Amino acid sequence: MGDVLAGFHAAWEFESDSVLIRFERGIRTPKLFQALGERRIPLEAIAAVTLTPGKRGTVVLHAVPRPGTDPLMDAAAGQLKEGSDPYRLVLPAERETLAEYYADELRGKLVADEDVWPDGYLVPPPEAPLQFKAYDGKASFDGAAVSFRWFWTGASSAKWKAGDKTFPVSDLSGVDWRSPELFEGHLRLLHRETTDGQPGQADQDPAAVVFGLGYGPVHESLPFAASVLAAVRSTSPAPPAAGQLHTGTASAGRRDPADIADRIRHLGELHQAGLVTDAEFSTKKAELLAEL
Repeated sequence: MGDVLAGFHAAWEFESDSVLIRFERGIRTPKLFQALGERRIPLEAIAAVTLTPGKRGTVVLHAVPRPGTDPLMDAAAGQLKEGSDPYRLVLPAERETLAEYYADELRGKLVADEDVWPDGYLVPPPEAPLQFKAYDGKASFDGAAVSFRWFWTGASSAKWKAGDKTFPVSDLSGVDWRSPELFEGHLRLLHRETTDGQPGQADQDPAAVVFGLGYGPVHESLPFAASVLAAVRSTSPAPPAAGQLHTGTASAGRRDPADIADRIRHLGELHQAGLVTDAEFSTKKAELLAEL
């Protein structure tokens, strides 16, 4: 095709075998999009294409990604808000006819599920080296290993005792990314040999960095997690089954009552410090109690 469809915050260039998405770097562009820069999405990675009415006189062209083909979406595990979904192109309503034309063109080039047999991710991950600053430390990834360097102003005593850490990709089974916009946002590395069951709090785990309420969205953390996840998958002896590369935010059974009590105590401290609203405190407390 080779044509370009420009919308708010991004432009899609339609090619014979892929869609090249270039994100704007304007002040109003979501920071995740600015961190991504551009992405090439092979048509094999797209399961469907929709065009729906948007908000305030807009239409939304959405390329629905095929599960297991994009490390960014695997790492996000459904936590991205609509405004930060890199597969959505928001356009003025007057471009609906043009958008429908491109949507039909894309639909005609999509392949059936049985024709997609990827040995690895189809969408290229962000290239290493990558780094970002979290609340309690700095995370770096050189393509072969992940390193955490702790900040004296934010790291827990448990992390200081463990010291700065380096984790070879060959020792990892995946990542657990919890959005910075959620309570207890963090990036945790998962080990191949771990058999301890439910992990502890991220602020006490030397294999995790935490984002921290009030610290602001760490928009570089998701591309970072995606790059690590893709490296882990490329070193796996065999393609893993769905769900083995990351844990997302799923709960794994009932929690230790002592752990729940500690979390509620910590939540209360954040509430008293004004970092959590009354509504957030009540909602999260109820969620924690429900895990008992």
